[in-house]
Amino acid sequence: MTFTSHSLSGIPFTRDECLRLLDKADVARVLLSVKGLPAALPARIELAERDRLVISSRENAVLLAARRGEVISLQIDGLSEDDRTWSVTVTGIAAPAPAECPESERFRRRLESGATLVILPLSLVAGHHEH
Repeated sequence: MTFTSHSLSGIPFTRDECLRLLDKADVARVLLSVKGLPAALPARIELAERDRLVISSRENAVLLAARRGEVISLQIDGLSEDDRTWSVTVTGIAAPAPAECPESERFRRRLESGATLVILPLSLVAGHHEH
């Protein structure tokens, strides 16, 4: 599902525009609840088969949320070539990545240094850019 209503601060992206930006991104913020408070934790990401994100994180809170099957969000943002800000947010139910996950090879060095992989389906995708 792609949320396409106009935001207060910008013009919405289509799902394809959001996926294009997600595919280019390497780093994102994972948005979740830690001890009842909102948290934004850095992570590396990779778009897999246009239907899910693979998140690589050393943060225990991200893995714990995945093991619990919690709803989490992930956000990327940046500046366009014409100097306008943009943002994309993905929300879904997190799950630990299976051991045979094909993306494991790309993240092998991070896995060897203690990171874990989490899968986030693209259940809700929303993005916008400035007017």
